[in-house]
Order: sequence, then C-alpha cells, then structure tokens
Amino acid sequence: MAEVAAPAGRDRLVVLASSLGTVFEWYDFYLYGLLATIISAQFFSGVNETTGFILALAAFAAGFAVRPFGALFFGRIGDLVGRKNTFLVTMGIMGASTFAVGLLPSYAAIGVASPVILVCLRLLQGLALGGEYGGAATYVAEHAPTGKRGLYTSWIQTTATLGLFAALIVVIALRSWMGEAAFADWGWRVPFLISSVLLAISLWIRMQLEESPVFQAMKDEGTTSKAPLREAFGTWRNLRWVLVALLGAVAGQAVVWYTGQFYALFYLEKVLKVDGGTANLLVAIALAIGTPCFVLFGWLSDKIGRKPIILSGCALAMVSYFPLFHALTDAANPALARASALAPVVLIADPQTCSVQFDPVGKNKFDGSGCDIAKAWLAKAGIPYANQTAAAGSPATVTIGSARISSLEPAKAGAEGFRAALKQEVAKAGYPAKADPAALNKGRVIAILVALVLLVTMVYGPIAALLVELFPSRIRYTAMSLPYHIGNGWFGGFLPTIAFAMVAASGDIYAGLWYPVVVAGLTLVVGLLFLPETFRRHIDHDH
Repeated sequence: MAEVAAPAGRDRLVVLASSLGTVFEWYDFYLYGLLATIISAQFFSGVNETTGFILALAAFAAGFAVRPFGALFFGRIGDLVGRKNTFLVTMGIMGASTFAVGLLPSYAAIGVASPVILVCLRLLQGLALGGEYGGAATYVAEHAPTGKRGLYTSWIQTTATLGLFAALIVVIALRSWMGEAAFADWGWRVPFLISSVLLAISLWIRMQLEESPVFQAMKDEGTTSKAPLREAFGTWRNLRWVLVALLGAVAGQAVVWYTGQFYALFYLEKVLKVDGGTANLLVAIALAIGTPCFVLFGWLSDKIGRKPIILSGCALAMVSYFPLFHALTDAANPALARASALAPVVLIADPQTCSVQFDPVGKNKFDGSGCDIAKAWLAKAGIPYANQTAAAGSPATVTIGSARISSLEPAKAGAEGFRAALKQEVAKAGYPAKADPAALNKGRVIAILVALVLLVTMVYGPIAALLVELFPSRIRYTAMSLPYHIGNGWFGGFLPTIAFAMVAASGDIYAGLWYPVVVAGLTLVVGLLFLPETFRRHIDHDH
C-alpha cells in the first residue's frame, strides 16, 4: 500500500493544479443542487411548493443537459489548440456564471425574468463543465508515467466529491452561523459570491502549468487533428468506441455516482423528512470517510485493470440499492418505516379520474377528483402508498391499515373534509410529519451512506484512465468528453428528476431506484461483452 501516494515533484503541481481547478468547478455546480429548496422559493415563488421544487430540479438538470455540447465545443478546441488554455477558459466561464447567480434578483423583484436568467446561467455552467473534465483528465493522464495513470487520474476523480464536500461544508457553516431564517433570506447568496476568491486562486495556479507533453509533441510534429469532430464521430472505428464507452462504462458509473451522492441526499430530505442541516452533515461525513477510496481504486486499477472494478461496482449497486435504502428508511425515520409496515396506505380509485401530479403554471389545486386530492395530499405529506383500481365511477377511497376514508362527491366541495380526515387517520396510524431527531440513528445512517459512497468510488475512481486509454491522442479530448458528459450529464444528471417523478407517480418511495438499477444492469451486460481492458495501453502515440 506504500505505492498509494500523491505524485511527486513537477507531476504533483500538474495533479494539484488540475484537481484544484476541477474541485472549484464542481463546487460551483453542486451549490445549486444543495440549495434547490431555497432556490425554488427564491426564483419560482409564483408557483406552488411541489411544482417549484420540480422546476428547480429541472433547472438543475438544464446544466447537465447542455454538458455534451460543451464537451463537443471545448473538446474540439482542446484537440486543435491545446489542453491547458482550453480549461483556463472553461474555468473563467464557470466562475463568472456562479458569481452572477449570487447577484441575481429574485422572482419577487423582477418576475419571470428571474428564473429565465437563472436557467441561462445554468446552461453556461453546463457548457463550461462539459469542457473542463475532459481537459483536466487528459492533461493529467498525458503527464502520468506508464503504469500509474489510474493513480494519477484518480486524484481528478476525487474532485467532484471534494467539490460537493466543500459546498456542503460552506453551506453547513453559514447555516449554523447566521441561522436558517437569515440564510434562506439572503445568506444563500454568500457561497456563490465567495467562489470568486476560489476562481482567482485556481486560475493563478493553473497559469503556472505548461502544455501537455503528448499534445506538445503532436504539435511539434504537425500531427494534431485538423477536424477532431469528424475524426472522432464520423468514422465507425472511433464512433463504435464512443458508444461502448457510454453504454458499457459511463452510463452505469453515472447513475451509481448520482444515486450514492445526490439521490441519497434528496431521499433523506424530501422522502424521509430529515431536516436539511442534519442531512447535509451526515452526507458530508460519509463523503469524508469514503473519498480516499477513489485513489485506492484508481491505484488498484493500475494493477488488475479498469474493467473489473467498474463493472463490479455496477453489479454490487444492482443487488444492494433496495436493501440499503430500506435500511436507510429504518435508520433515519423508523416511525415512517414502522407505520408503513403496520398500517399500509392504499389508494383505491378509477384511473380515469386520476391526473398527473404536475402543474407547470401553479394554478391547479388538484381538487377535481377524490383521486387527485388524495394523491396531492399524500405526496406532499411524504407518505408512501399503493395504487389499486376501482370500478368506473366509484369514489376514491384511501385505506390506512383498517381505517377506510372515502371522498365525497362533488370532490371539490368535500376536499377540505377529505384532507382533514386523511390527516387525522395517518396521525393515528403513527405516520410522522417529520423525522424525529431523537429517533434518528446517526451511526447507522452514516454507515449506509458510506456503503453508497464506496460503490461510487469503485465505478468512478478508474473511469478517467479508462476513457483516456480508449481513444487516440489526436482526438482524445473530444472523443472521451462526449460519452463522459452524455453519461454523467444525461443518464446521471437527470436521475434526481426522473426518480422523484417515478416516486410521485407510483406512491412507492423506492420506485425511483429502478432507474439506476436498470441502467447499471445495462452497463454490466454491454461492458462484459464489448468493453476492452485498457490499463496496459501506451497513450503517447495513436493506437
């Protein structure tokens, strides 16, 4: 284990500068996700609470949606003019966009222009991040000695988690110092504004670097690509490996990564009703414990290969997610777990009377039918329920254990009475309005979160080295960036929104887990069949 150490000398500066800049970019990007609830209130206050939260998640996802386009745009520049200058530009764009979010007036001040500008800033952040990762990973890998690329690039792999960790620490510290009321009112802007200091430090350090030796050699020999996009995606030889990388490695890595870090946090706060400060602290502790394993698995991939570690992580996620999240419910909100087991809630209704519980304009109160009233109330209360089909024309009925409550017709007239009856019966059955801090088993919750983070480190630690080794040096920046950002931007970035929607539609608080389980399964199959092992390849010449 003595070999698992930071690189020395000149290479240490390369790794430090690349990693620090990428930590900064992830810090910026994740602030939004951590503060989604507050941002929902600040910028989507013209719509109802549930819709506002979904819209805030969608704006969060907008930054991910555009990342592949950033990968194409900046990847092409990186293969044409160089690695170093390209990721200096991406860092500047990210920093300016983040600082602007901290200054943006709220919905109450300027109306609909506020969320529109916010989404535009998120799109700029996504474009910048799309160009950042490929440059940093390629730059470090092209400096790494043969046989140590997994170790060297694993330091880049820690940056996303360290960025999230840094954002969590800043948010927790400010919440504790100024109190929840002040933080929600104006203090949430401070983490965005102080990013300007991090930007200045990161840019200064990166400007001390020289160009990647592999790119410099190609430039000196005149062998750089003149059309990296056409070379990377216009020939089946390279396009095939882009698809294999996406479906056989990155897609599964992405959903495991976002489930273990982001969805776990959303699940604690929105489903299990653990207060935000406690949830953030528990996740931060788990990240601190698990993060060194990124380097461990990167080092190990230099010894036994990238493929077995990544695919084993996907396989373990498939078989462990449902047990782990059930255990998380039991540890974080045992009253909810107990009530769900002893007095399960079932909604019995005619499906024709049930509408989708999403209202983009915030005008629908969902009181047109008994089914709508019940679903809206149960979803807002965070109470899991099962759906059962009733005969056409039957009034909606909710059973809570042995209790039975039927809606009145017309539904709108009896809405308040129906809601009051539901509230009374679920309280009788022991369903908690919020997680009880005294009953929360912090040790077990942290242990479960650490297990989730360890799966993240397995799939993510070796992925940069694998992607760099898959593609020729002439088009490496472009070719590796696209599958990485489609996988992490689309498959991973949309995971919270998709999982949240699946839970809301089904009433099953575990339904959202099917998404990462299925995608991880797809990657396991495609990876086993088509993904080559790359850890012994030379990357200083085209292969």
